[in-house]
Amino acid sequence: MDVPIQKKKFSNQKLGLALGVLAIVALIVYVIFQTSGGSKLNVEKERISINTVSKGVFQENIPVNGIVLPVTTIYLDALEGGRVEEKFVEDGAMLKKGEPILRLSNTDLELSLINQETSVYNLLTQMQISQNAARQNTINRQNQFTDVENNLIEAERVYNLNKRLYEKGAIGRMDYESSQNNFDYQKERMKLAKQVLSEDTLSSKLEVSQAKNSYARTQSALELMRKKVGDLVVRAPIDGQLTSLDAEIGQSINKGTRLGQVDVITGYKVRVDIDEHYISRIYNGQTGTFVLNNKTYTLEIKKVFTQVTNGRFQVDMKFQGDVPEGIRRGQNLQIRVALSAEKEALLVSKGGFFQKTGGNWVFKVSEDGNTAYKVNIRLGSQNTEYYEVLEGLNPGDKVVTSSYDSFGDTEELILK
Repeated sequence: MDVPIQKKKFSNQKLGLALGVLAIVALIVYVIFQTSGGSKLNVEKERISINTVSKGVFQENIPVNGIVLPVTTIYLDALEGGRVEEKFVEDGAMLKKGEPILRLSNTDLELSLINQETSVYNLLTQMQISQNAARQNTINRQNQFTDVENNLIEAERVYNLNKRLYEKGAIGRMDYESSQNNFDYQKERMKLAKQVLSEDTLSSKLEVSQAKNSYARTQSALELMRKKVGDLVVRAPIDGQLTSLDAEIGQSINKGTRLGQVDVITGYKVRVDIDEHYISRIYNGQTGTFVLNNKTYTLEIKKVFTQVTNGRFQVDMKFQGDVPEGIRRGQNLQIRVALSAEKEALLVSKGGFFQKTGGNWVFKVSEDGNTAYKVNIRLGSQNTEYYEVLEGLNPGDKVVTSSYDSFGDTEELILK
């Protein structure tokens, strides 16, 4: 006989457990749906910057700071040390070449000059004494030569006379030979006298030449010493303006100390600091521009200093064309240095978005202007105003260029 099976019913506890499981599953599904879909964020248009992508002339450039300097600067160094006794001009004065700036005193140097002058005067006196003695000796030699010459003439006359008389038998052989011996003797004396006179002349010339050379060397040393004493008066090396004068009366100055400088103010140059990253792209002839008093001026690189200090190097730039009126030494200028030629390109304005995206994507505004969504892009070169767009955008597209830091990982912006 069959026994009927009764159908079990769910208890309240089991029913509650089932409902809890369903709630958890529903929550998980909701989270998955929210994360798998694009997250959205409401943004007010007034708080962001929206710019239009456009085609235009593009030139890569970098912003740099420059300082105005005189075209030429001559430094004033103390050629000799000493104590500052007198200042003839003050810092900022306009000078002519050779105009005195200040006077130093140096007793040791001045005493050396006096000693040198005394040495020169003593040497000159000795030279005069030696020359007088040499001249007197020459006169004596010439007198002796004259006597020898006269004796030779007389001996020759007697010899010739006695020779004729001897041949005629008027005198004896002894008288004849005596006159002959005396004549031969006087001839030998004449040879010796000529030799002595010749050697004396050469000796006198050599002595005079040596004395002159010695005097010339001593005189040169004296002139050098006078110049060193003269250098105690510091003078302007060129026409220009005295700047950075660092000397006060009573101050002790060492030899070689930098006292100041003289600036040639007939022209100016601009000394520019540039990041070492661009050192391979900077060369003579490149140009840069800056705006002053609503007018644009052009500069050209004339000299590149390749030494890198603290990650930067320097260049000198000179004005092309007009020079701003009233420009002054030490004035700072904001300059754009061109790194490429001008070309036609697709441009997007620079903004804070780059720090977040690295130029790999951007929020593009929809055609109705109500939303903005992520699009991948690729940027090229840049200048102070624009990025060059290589792909991902078209002319007329509108993009959000302000900072994305407050957007988090939002995929879409709702613009209000």
